[in-house]
Amino acid sequence: MNILSLFVLIPLLMLLGLWLSRNLNQVRGVMVAGSSLLLLTAIYLTVDYLGIRHAEAAAGVTDAPEMLFTASYMWYAPLHICYSIGVDGISVAMLLLSAIIVFTGTFASWKLKPLTKEYFLWFTLLSLGVFGFFISTDLFTMFMFYEVALIPMYLLIGVWGSGRKEYAAMKLTLMLMGASAFLLIGILGIYYGSGAQTMNVLEIAKLHIPMDMQRIFFPLTFLGFGVLGALFPFHTWSPDGHASAPTAVSMLHAGVLMKLGGYGCFRVAMYLMPEAAQELGWIFLILTTISVVYGAFSAVVQTDLKYINAYSSVSHCGLVLFALLMMTYTSSTGAILQMLSHGLMTALFFALIGMIYGRTHTRDIRQMSGLMKIMPFLSVGYVIAGLANLGLPGLSGFVAEMTIFVGSFQNADTFHRVCTIIACTSIVITAVYILRVVGKILYGKCTDPHHMHLTDATWDERLAVICLIVAVAGMGLAPFWISDMINDSVTPIINNLISASNL
Repeated sequence: MNILSLFVLIPLLMLLGLWLSRNLNQVRGVMVAGSSLLLLTAIYLTVDYLGIRHAEAAAGVTDAPEMLFTASYMWYAPLHICYSIGVDGISVAMLLLSAIIVFTGTFASWKLKPLTKEYFLWFTLLSLGVFGFFISTDLFTMFMFYEVALIPMYLLIGVWGSGRKEYAAMKLTLMLMGASAFLLIGILGIYYGSGAQTMNVLEIAKLHIPMDMQRIFFPLTFLGFGVLGALFPFHTWSPDGHASAPTAVSMLHAGVLMKLGGYGCFRVAMYLMPEAAQELGWIFLILTTISVVYGAFSAVVQTDLKYINAYSSVSHCGLVLFALLMMTYTSSTGAILQMLSHGLMTALFFALIGMIYGRTHTRDIRQMSGLMKIMPFLSVGYVIAGLANLGLPGLSGFVAEMTIFVGSFQNADTFHRVCTIIACTSIVITAVYILRVVGKILYGKCTDPHHMHLTDATWDERLAVICLIVAVAGMGLAPFWISDMINDSVTPIINNLISASNL
């Protein structure tokens, strides 16, 4: 069996195991076993992929395949729909990120009640969609897994969420399904416009879609994926969804699900329609620049911990699309690094916020203070997450943002450099809201007598937090192996875009 199919098979077996489970211990056992197996598979795949690429480089191979572990099985012959799978460095990095967050999200949900079994069923289905999306090279199969990842969000937020959960679940579902309609039109346009007898991305990339069709379908495809990446002004579903979702769902939602947007924009819209990306990309670049700054400013004025992190996610996910639209090798590498960094940071943030909320029963920063003395482990974890978010050297945020801004400034024209300078202001704004929150809730004197008797993190919570902190620090201290793995995969896409600009 192809190793990539394990990322579909394991969640399917987890769903079966959960369905057959009869008590809470069995449910937890299935989740721990399944998420651990997914993480081990992702680690093995990463090591194997790096080993193959290093061997090719050592042997001087110049015509190495763009993707490894490929396989294809026909599903529906009349439309040439296949179960086509394969991975490059970007896909492998996204699979590893997803596996880490599913594993830590399992322990972050350890004490979730009620309907624990049903919750984990939908959580696993969401994970299945994410993993399937990242291994797919067939456009329709990719779209199918994309939809599988979106549908469970409605119930996960609407049933197990908090606050205005019904409103948030409905808003999220309607906006993302609306974007999916644009995306489906774009995919069908690519298929018929290319004249290809296949929906395989790699095969379509070898052909040329007529420019008049690219002008129509590039905006639709980019917008379809971009809405999931919190593209301004279609980002409003994101803060409400984050704020109402249960802890592990927020972790998976912000940490992985939003990355489907940036990945799809790069892999599908920009790769397959490079001329339109060069011609129309400036429109989306303006919108992403607004996302970066607007999200940061919005986070400054929030008083709810989840809303602060949600608007921070709008800003940081905006940086992903911003860097991709700069269309340089360095900025695109930085965009992928930012996807990884933000996924880990925001998962850590939402995990800690959920744990703090579970004890204090409030997310209002005006009602919390002096938590460092009461729950030092969670407080130190929050400080580390905050420092990573504002770009402290040695943590993942610095590596990603520095690569983005250096790569973006490589564009010599005034328009791109002005956009880069404007986006750079988000660094200062991020420092303002992070330091404000840390100072307000962690330091000073505890003013609420009920908070004096709160407990610190339990073993399951410590495990989830430590895993994420190690990943954030590991990426910040040793980013080169990730960067090298990504560079090989960024090159063919950027070469397509550069060739289009020279036409």
